Amino acid sequence: MATTNRDIKYINRDFSDFRQRLIEFSKTYFPQTYNDFSEASPGMMFMEQVSYVGDVLSFYLDNQFQETFIQYAQQINNIYELAYMFGYKPKVTGAAQVTIDFYQQLPAKQIGVDYFPDYDYALTINENTTISSINGISFLIQDKIDFSISSSQDPTEVTIYQISNNTPQYYLLKKSRNAISSTINTTTFNFTDPIPYNTVTLSVNGFIKILDVIDSDGNIWYEVDHLGQEMVLNPIKNTNINDPNKTDDTPYLLRLKKVARRFATRIISPTLITMQFGVGSPSDITEEITPNADNVGLGLPFKQDKLTTAYSPVNFLYTSTYGIAPSNTTLTVRYLTGGGVSSNVSVNTLTQLNTTNTKFNNINLNPITANYIFNSLATNNDEAASGGNSGDTPEQIRQNSLAFVASQQRSVTADDYLIRALSMPSNYGSVTKAYIEQPKLTDNQVSTIETLNLYVLSQNADGQLDYATKTLKNNLRTYISQYRIIGDNIEIRDAFIINIAVDFEIIILPEYNNNKVLLSCISALQNYFNISNWQINQPILLKDLYILLDKIKGVQTVKNISIINKAGTTLGYSQYAYDITGAIQNQVIYPSLDPSIFEIKYPNQDIKGKVVPL
Repeated sequence: MATTNRDIKYINRDFSDFRQRLIEFSKTYFPQTYNDFSEASPGMMFMEQVSYVGDVLSFYLDNQFQETFIQYAQQINNIYELAYMFGYKPKVTGAAQVTIDFYQQLPAKQIGVDYFPDYDYALTINENTTISSINGISFLIQDKIDFSISSSQDPTEVTIYQISNNTPQYYLLKKSRNAISSTINTTTFNFTDPIPYNTVTLSVNGFIKILDVIDSDGNIWYEVDHLGQEMVLNPIKNTNINDPNKTDDTPYLLRLKKVARRFATRIISPTLITMQFGVGSPSDITEEITPNADNVGLGLPFKQDKLTTAYSPVNFLYTSTYGIAPSNTTLTVRYLTGGGVSSNVSVNTLTQLNTTNTKFNNINLNPITANYIFNSLATNNDEAASGGNSGDTPEQIRQNSLAFVASQQRSVTADDYLIRALSMPSNYGSVTKAYIEQPKLTDNQVSTIETLNLYVLSQNADGQLDYATKTLKNNLRTYISQYRIIGDNIEIRDAFIINIAVDFEIIILPEYNNNKVLLSCISALQNYFNISNWQINQPILLKDLYILLDKIKGVQTVKNISIINKAGTTLGYSQYAYDITGAIQNQVIYPSLDPSIFEIKYPNQDIKGKVVPL
């Protein structure tokens, strides 16, 4: 600030403004000292030099201020830093994904008068096995393949491959796995004395993710979103040892695990990735969170006097909860690289399987037959890979970061919980249908906490609706707990299944084949009632059914459509009966007040039609 009373302007930003203001300032306050403002005068030289410096400083000030906002930042390193501040991890590459079919033959085994596949020769392909395309693009599967096991979540398709003398000689087994275009890379880092918040750097191209980190003592280090996150999702193989109520719909049990050995990754440029570790001592890995009342007013004026101030919960939790720092050990880091546009391979090109991680489940096998079976192992992709790209552009990083900070990865609305339930990884069990609502209260009931009822259904191996098992519900409850707001209470319940049948009568136009038109109508109704098109609490619009059949070629008019309830477990249907007639209002069949879904369980036998005369 000026020490005398001068008219100082602070809005000048560029060279011409500075220069003009200096000339006006000199004319106003030093008219007798200097009055030669020609371009060649020494005074003008100094004024322009000062204007030059002011313009440069103003530019860098504006630039630095601009670089603090992710909406306007231009320098790529600043965009990455700001994205990290918002909690978004940019993608430096896009990995293509594709479904790969795996095939193996099995010899036939006779049991009595029947023939069956001999599963003693079943192969197991371990996780992280690579399949390469003809042009050398590598794809990776992350789930193990066991041809001896078939379940609703991991079905095995069995067909007869070879017949001799009217008896099967070999069967063909088929399983499918999702694969991503990636290659496994390995590097090591040596640590001596523990250093708080120690950081190591990976310099790679096309980084996808960290696969695993193991130290020289065999301890696993877990990747977390931030070092303050001490709970991770820990899948446990669903066996009879781990779960007496073992079921096929949940291959893994989902548990929360508290870990001290953890790290957070941070992408600071398209080719540099850092791994940051904790601050604690390896000899003391206990990380109990103990609230400290002395920290209530920490960081606030007048300490605890401002009782109406919104205090940060972080002030209560000053303990060693950021994990431990590695020391006197070597960390082996395996990470995935790949992706890119070139990874979008075409169909029928992923045929080269790396059999290093492939083995027989049994040992005592005929060596000649075993060698033939092993060589029968084959792979192929019936569809082209897609999703491969060059990663996030600067503009995509900006928009994704802003969207990420808005969502905060929390379930705030009822629809958020619904999406979380449907997006649970399938190896923990698959939720096919979900519906959420607040509980229905009577007039004299009052809800004291925010309770939501989440109604779910799963599917059996035939694709029919089924009730979720206790194990699946427990996994879902554990999964949702990571995103649940502390005041919300989520009750997981079964939705009701209402099995129905359809009978219809149509009048056929002259010169049309009755059977052909009937088959077309039945096929149209089967597609309409395909369970993938239906949700919980969706009504049946009879008007739509009439329009659907009216559009079938050869149908003159639809005379009648009847929806019939099918109930009874002895007949293979749901145990719940439903009054269809009482539920019809204005040509709409409404579901029950309790969340329910209509299903034609056996479409081949429960959709019937007949041709009637005009």
